[in-house]
Amino acid sequence: MLALYARAVASGLPLVGSRGGDTLPSLRLAREGLEADRERLAAYDRVCGFRLRDELPSTYVHVLAFPSALRLLTDRTFPLPALGLVHVRNVIVQRRALRLGEAFDLVVRAERLAPHERGRTVDVVAEARVEGELVWEDVSTYLHRSGGSGGGGRTARALAELPPAAAVWEVPGDVGRRYAAVSGDANPIHMHRLAAKLFGLRRAIAHGMWLKARCLAALEDTLPAAYTVDVAFKLPVELPSSVTFSASPDGAFAVHAARDGKPHLTGAIAAG
Repeated sequence: MLALYARAVASGLPLVGSRGGDTLPSLRLAREGLEADRERLAAYDRVCGFRLRDELPSTYVHVLAFPSALRLLTDRTFPLPALGLVHVRNVIVQRRALRLGEAFDLVVRAERLAPHERGRTVDVVAEARVEGELVWEDVSTYLHRSGGSGGGGRTARALAELPPAAAVWEVPGDVGRRYAAVSGDANPIHMHRLAAKLFGLRRAIAHGMWLKARCLAALEDTLPAAYTVDVAFKLPVELPSSVTFSASPDGAFAVHAARDGKPHLTGAIAAG
């Protein structure tokens, strides 16, 4: 992973790599016979707020697919520089939960390089199969900014009227490092304020997928066995911060800044 992050930094430097163009690589990165490690799963559950159990949270499978996703994004044939890509949306379809001790295969590929009013987006698609049966899918949409400042693009479905905040979460300053330790996602913008400043940020920011996992942990008792969860990442959560979590009976949920109500994440869960 450290080597891949070094390659990601290099991808943003002039005269390094072969970036550009409108063609995605035909790479399909496969890992076969994967099994979750009990101790690592427990550590992930603790950082994200899940109960300790043998079922893998749907977001944990994303963690297991992430090394292949980063390998794809940093490949010399990938048309966009990995450095500076912004994770703007994530959709997970869990057809059934994976369990500890269950072997599965993962395949990661890139799809849908598309124009966006702020640049271009690309989808990184991951699929998990057990003995050929598709049990889990994940689509992460990344934005490469190249002009414009408007909103827009694909987002999670519009939220219904949300009730008042169900909870106020104090997000500690070290959550980026703690999540990096259990996920392998050691992007410098999440690790330390000084590192984040090198990339134009005021402070380190929380991982978007940690925030999504934290929301699912809060809703854990109501999640169906099979579901789709679609989130749009809005403004980053600077570390440390206070945020509010809201949810409605129709499956919509959101995270806002406690101080001024600015949105960090909007999402929706649909059964089946």
